[in-house]
Amino acid sequence: MAATPFSLFERFGVELEYMIVDAATLDVRPVADSVIQTVGAARKNEIRHGRTRWSNELVLHVIELKTDGPAPALEGLAADFQEEVRFLNATLGESGCRLLPSAMHPWMDPARETHLWPHGDRAIYEAFDRIFGCAGHGWSNLQSTHINLPFSGDDEFHRLHTAVRLILPLLPALAASSPFQEGAHAPKLDMRLEHYRNNCARIPSITGHVIPERVRSRAEYESEILARIERDLAPHDPGGILEAEWVNARGAIARFERGTIEIRLLDIQEHPGADLAIVQFIAAVLRALVTEQLAPLREQRAPVVGDLAEILASTTAKAEDALLKHPLYLDALGLTAERPATAGDALWALLKKTSAPGAPWRAGIEFILRRGCLARRLRRAAGPNPGKAALHPVYAELADCLQRGVSFDH
Repeated sequence: MAATPFSLFERFGVELEYMIVDAATLDVRPVADSVIQTVGAARKNEIRHGRTRWSNELVLHVIELKTDGPAPALEGLAADFQEEVRFLNATLGESGCRLLPSAMHPWMDPARETHLWPHGDRAIYEAFDRIFGCAGHGWSNLQSTHINLPFSGDDEFHRLHTAVRLILPLLPALAASSPFQEGAHAPKLDMRLEHYRNNCARIPSITGHVIPERVRSRAEYESEILARIERDLAPHDPGGILEAEWVNARGAIARFERGTIEIRLLDIQEHPGADLAIVQFIAAVLRALVTEQLAPLREQRAPVVGDLAEILASTTAKAEDALLKHPLYLDALGLTAERPATAGDALWALLKKTSAPGAPWRAGIEFILRRGCLARRLRRAAGPNPGKAALHPVYAELADCLQRGVSFDH
């Protein structure tokens, strides 16, 4: 999204990342540059196609679909993305490939199968690789959904940033889709987030506690967060290739140059309709928070980073079954009366408070809350002792769900 004067919820940016895999074996295939060239007639980092844009990511087996600039509404975006998925699959099919959803490839070996993007801005990726070593799950095996939400001025930034901090710990309960690693059960349902939390451990200030610090203004954000990242990064990046605003890896990051906050914690789902239902639910909750319909701003500011990070660690591991033990957090969300015991309970309560029963996206959220997050459904389908042989038909079905635009139900 380009820099704009847009105010809260006037525009939306959505980004969906998918793996490219062999159509038969489902092993990753590093051909994103060839696919983009097929459609764009040049090896570019980004091209327009239909009502979306395609762009590269850090590694060659991942391609990103995103809105073509700031979208005035979320309605209709699922259909746009679904159309692009089918077009991409048709294009990939000519070389024996297809798209695979979910946030981690279930048996990829990053040490052997990582191929960094070698074109255009490759110096940036090479710098990341030199500093952090990108041949690992936290860099080369993770796919997510990003949401960009605009703000105008410090008051809107303060309200939106405060609200976003509160919703972040609940997102794995809704969207976890990474329950396997290297052909086996991962120790957490949202293993992508576990790797994400630790992939910049060499320079801890880059990710912090994943949950952003409490700040009220751009000046405070720049002094409390970005200046620290810049200072800590400098000895590792003497050429000044990396900029603090773009290196910042918290679960939600301020993009001041384009006037947005970008939410990065969502695992990608099995088809765009599921992703957009989640995005619309998040937008509804954030609207209710920034307008203080759920709780006063002073109560929303009360939870400290440590408590929110503790809740996030629990939902990363257990998704919707994570217990909620922090009264200040429930107060901040306006859920004191409901006293939800689990993250799933809290999501149900927020759904009832922030959406009409006839909202077209609500059925998608109710399906997730009734059947469990995608990670839990994948585990049920794979059984207690998965290996590559057991996982292959599960993920082949998942790829079919993406092509057809239907939910994975097990």
